[in-house]
Amino acid sequence: MDLTDIIYSNDYINILIQNYVAQSERYQMLFPESSALLTLNPQYSVLFLERSLLPENLFGAVPFTGLPKLFTPLSTLSLEVSGIVQTQNLYGGGYTGKNVIFGFLDTGIDYRHPAFLHANGQSRILAVWDQTDRTGTPPAQFPYGSLYTKSDLDAALESGDALSLVPVTDPDGHGTYVAGVAGGTPDASAGFLGVAPEADFAVVKLKPAKQNLKDFYLVSSNAPVFEEDDLLSAMHFLNETAAAEGKPLVLCLALGTNQGSHSGTLPVSLTLARYGNTPGVIPVCATGNEGNAAHHYYGSVSETYTPKNVEFLVSEGNRGFTLELWGQAPQLFSVGFRSPGGETIPRIPVSLNQEQRITFVLERTVIYVNYEVVQATTGSQLILIRMLDPTGIYIIDPVIRIWTLQVYRAFPSPPDFHIWLPITGFSTSDVTFLEPDPYTTLTTPSATVPVLSPSTYQAANNSFSPESGRGFTRLGEIKPDFAAPGVSVTGPGPAGSYVSFSGSSASAAITSGAAALFLQWGIQRTPARYFTAQEVKNYLIRGADRTDTITYPSREWGYGRLQLYQSFTSLMTN
Repeated sequence: MDLTDIIYSNDYINILIQNYVAQSERYQMLFPESSALLTLNPQYSVLFLERSLLPENLFGAVPFTGLPKLFTPLSTLSLEVSGIVQTQNLYGGGYTGKNVIFGFLDTGIDYRHPAFLHANGQSRILAVWDQTDRTGTPPAQFPYGSLYTKSDLDAALESGDALSLVPVTDPDGHGTYVAGVAGGTPDASAGFLGVAPEADFAVVKLKPAKQNLKDFYLVSSNAPVFEEDDLLSAMHFLNETAAAEGKPLVLCLALGTNQGSHSGTLPVSLTLARYGNTPGVIPVCATGNEGNAAHHYYGSVSETYTPKNVEFLVSEGNRGFTLELWGQAPQLFSVGFRSPGGETIPRIPVSLNQEQRITFVLERTVIYVNYEVVQATTGSQLILIRMLDPTGIYIIDPVIRIWTLQVYRAFPSPPDFHIWLPITGFSTSDVTFLEPDPYTTLTTPSATVPVLSPSTYQAANNSFSPESGRGFTRLGEIKPDFAAPGVSVTGPGPAGSYVSFSGSSASAAITSGAAALFLQWGIQRTPARYFTAQEVKNYLIRGADRTDTITYPSREWGYGRLQLYQSFTSLMTN
């Protein structure tokens, strides 16, 4: 089987490794005949190993950060209140994103939609890498998928049968919508205006996550799910495309997950941080819609030998799910369980690098507990729990089961911990905490400090969206940076139409457009300025609208509401 076949094969599991010779050689020495290696970017590679050679408990053989995390799209009057229209009209010609490239990695794009065409009917898209398509020629950097250039797209558009030449589609519609909101061509009849309507596009259609990884993480829904390693290769491709064009890049990531430390330490987060510190590359991350989803718990254990009882509700039909408990050193947490029928599993001793399998007498449920006392990239403790077939005798309602996680501590301080359930869309039936905490609900990787991370509000009445992810990060760093409109935002829909959606993907798209306008202003200076993400963030914070009744930085609003025009006017001294 060649490397391309291995990349798509469910018989191989993907493992992220840092580009150190010793680490890659270690795995290849252990599995010399059953491994393949693909470099993703200067920091990371992906190693493909035969799934059958690894134990059922992948974390027994692979570090937490080595197993790719799974990501899903984050969507379910805005431009005026954000100062976008005023900025577009500055000095008559204004700023429109000209000579700036948008980079999108998402569900694909409907390249035939008028939102992505010039007035002459040619495409505004410079390149599309379709990772799902094995019929064409892959990009030079990676041996899978198909690359379509602007000339390919223009020829397809002129042919009268575009999809026969360039079969790139977006059945989900999320990628098309986000790209259009950020930079779509205006359509007066539809009342539509993209934020940066003269910017260029580069797009990656991500391939679906492998079933073996979805099975391990107990993802049971049919929602789009993507692997971290494919995100890393996509970001590298988009960065290389912009560099070849000699233009600055706005990298928009409208995907997220509840997996990880929520402190910017996953490989995708560290890669985004590197881009964010690079002049001319501005990563923008959606903060998710988990604010009122009841998927986060924050608590503390008051006594050393008395557990904190954390209750969660499991809806009927749930096939299984994961929980991640994160605590700070030097604290050492351990857990026990109580089933809906009252059966108790006492405190499970901490065991290093060994999965513990828990069964019940009265339940079909099987629980796997993994203790990672010192997680490699954070220094924090991680307890990964996988619950299979979480059945139970009901107490409140025939379709609701209440489980209890009992959390114990070993030392007096720090006694507090966080727990995250899977993001909305990972389970066919939901799991929620009985006493959830709406804060620290920013989805990964939006907690990465050097990127732009907007929360979501409703422009019509300046009200905060209750679904929006909220700060701060698990370590108390300031996120979100500011709030952007994300309720009832118009963007491209199916078959050339325009639709209205709400969610953090919309606020991330608007923020991406604002960043493109700012980058255009920079490169038109004499001499040209290529800003880092931190610089753009601080300029946008400086111009943000603030209210006297709110203390900033806020867990909901960050430093205020995005107001790009005020960011510009605060700078115009000449």
